[in-house]
Amino acid sequence: MSAESQPRRVVAAVVTFNRLELLRTLVASLRATPDLAAIVVVDNASTDGTGEWLRVEADRGDGVPLVPVRLPENRGGAGGFHEGVRRALAEGADLVWLMDDDGLPEPGCLATLLAEADLDFWGPLVVDREAPEELVFPIRLPGGTRTVHRLADARAAARAGRIDDIVIPFNGVLVTRALVERIGLPRSEFFIWGDDHEYRLRAEAAGARIATVTDALVRHPSVGELGTPMMFGRTTYNHSPSDLKHYCMARNNVVNLREHRGWLFVLFFVVKTIWFYTFTRPSVRRLRLSAEGILAGVRGDFTGHGRFLR
Repeated sequence: MSAESQPRRVVAAVVTFNRLELLRTLVASLRATPDLAAIVVVDNASTDGTGEWLRVEADRGDGVPLVPVRLPENRGGAGGFHEGVRRALAEGADLVWLMDDDGLPEPGCLATLLAEADLDFWGPLVVDREAPEELVFPIRLPGGTRTVHRLADARAAARAGRIDDIVIPFNGVLVTRALVERIGLPRSEFFIWGDDHEYRLRAEAAGARIATVTDALVRHPSVGELGTPMMFGRTTYNHSPSDLKHYCMARNNVVNLREHRGWLFVLFFVVKTIWFYTFTRPSVRRLRLSAEGILAGVRGDFTGHGRFLR
């Protein structure tokens, strides 16, 4: 038996903030998942009773052990995953299974992922909870500009049940201890949006084996209009109705492009943003907000999102 086929200790790392009912459903599902050794739940200073419920759940003597971690303030998904991965490794994880509180892995998801033993950073397709034939996070296929939005199209593009060199956000994604030790933890300062993509870029630069496994599924609520077509259908833009998410997307995307792709890619993103909010979805207010986020990304200033949390 090879080292990669040996049983590995899998620890789930869940990030939550004020979504107790969704968290209850997810934890119940995880506790019924074979092959899972422990569940780390990072609570971003919730005020809806999440902390109290987690303390009770942690004292239960049955099922998969639950380890609650309460942060002193809301540090967003990025800060939550930074702490979640760190704590999962401290719990002895060989593999960390990352997810938000609003995702729900389908039965068999983890087993299907674990069957792919030759990967370092890999995950499932994320489908709409209400319309499971649609992808919540569209996938731009490697090696071209084609983006797929439907489950059937993603599966048709797969080879031997997976799409290599791409993995979608931290919703059911597995990462090996060895890779974390090589590239470090997710960047906590991003707060929200782009931290998962930045982690993939770091993994890619380190030569990690990356893939999306198309027979593994996580259900997730719709998140808006990701991958909105623009420029006469030649490209897409990740539009969000949330000012917080948009500001962080603009800032963090500039940081990712500047650090991993170069200033020409930053310029193209700026052009896309101006085009989108001038012609595709005209909005002077969004152009102003975009400019603030882009300038913060150029400066490396990660403080501006705080005004949206007050």
